[in-house]
Amino acid sequence: MRATKRSVLLTCFALFALLWGTGVSALFIGTAHIAVSDITQILFPEEGELPTRLVGIRTILLQVRVPRIIMAALVGAALSICGVVLQALLRNPLAEPYILGISSGAAVGAVGVILMGLGSLGVLLPAMAFMGALTTMVIVFTVAKVRQRIHSQTLLLAGVVINAFFTAVVMFMVSIASSDRIHNILFWLMGDFGFSNYGEILIVGPIVVCGFFVIFIHARPLNLIITGEDTALQLGVDVVRVKKILFICASLITAVAVSFTGVVGFIGLMVPHMIRMVMGSDHRIVLPASFLFGGAFMIAADAIARSIIAPTELPVGVITAMCGAPFFIYLLGSGRA
Repeated sequence: MRATKRSVLLTCFALFALLWGTGVSALFIGTAHIAVSDITQILFPEEGELPTRLVGIRTILLQVRVPRIIMAALVGAALSICGVVLQALLRNPLAEPYILGISSGAAVGAVGVILMGLGSLGVLLPAMAFMGALTTMVIVFTVAKVRQRIHSQTLLLAGVVINAFFTAVVMFMVSIASSDRIHNILFWLMGDFGFSNYGEILIVGPIVVCGFFVIFIHARPLNLIITGEDTALQLGVDVVRVKKILFICASLITAVAVSFTGVVGFIGLMVPHMIRMVMGSDHRIVLPASFLFGGAFMIAADAIARSIIAPTELPVGVITAMCGAPFFIYLLGSGRA
């Protein structure tokens, strides 16, 4: 698809409608049954106080499901655009946000907090996860820097090595954890939106949206870099500067998303490829399309995770992994990887 202003706007409008429709549908999915008439009464109450039954439903709706849906949309959008950036800059179709080891670094911080029994102290868990992710990012970029330049393949290898090391650290922490804390650790490691709240959304939302716009304004340079760095340089693109901005921006967005919701894999792998299969490879349309479709995909995955064996909830990472593994095999078999 040719990325004209009209095609980009039409695509964004269609995918925004999909995102909105998925979010609204997810409001009705869960252990507690909520009818359309209940939502109508809550939004447009008649004179007098709401019935006791509707007060409980309003709490579930506004304090549990709505923030959960918004957070899922933000995280799905964030991981998807980060996947687009990393696949382009690393020139590796199997790259995703966790290829740089950011998730394992965040996991070390989060699991350490849970292991010490401090996971209930509000912002401490996401704060330590965020610090772990940022520390990992600094280590990876430091290791990958050769003669003041960051090479894509070196960065990829540094990420794989650091990721393996921190994964081993996490496994060690899990092995010495008490039985009553292993459940919390495993849920975080597989991703969970169950404790999302508006305070976290006010932190994650602006960072993800601002990060998206920073990445989007570099869509044309990204297109040129893919054709070849020498060609991009000849056409006036400061390749080193653009790569540094995009790597750091993608890493920060991933760190913020992971720090609040835990590790959710394969979204950054699947969504960009799905979009490219339909839209082509022009990043002026791939980036906004991945942002919106990634949000809708994550909302749907979370809705399935909390309803497939209700009243028990699964970590959303279980659903994304069950979808991602066959997709990964498909990419290998089709020669797209």
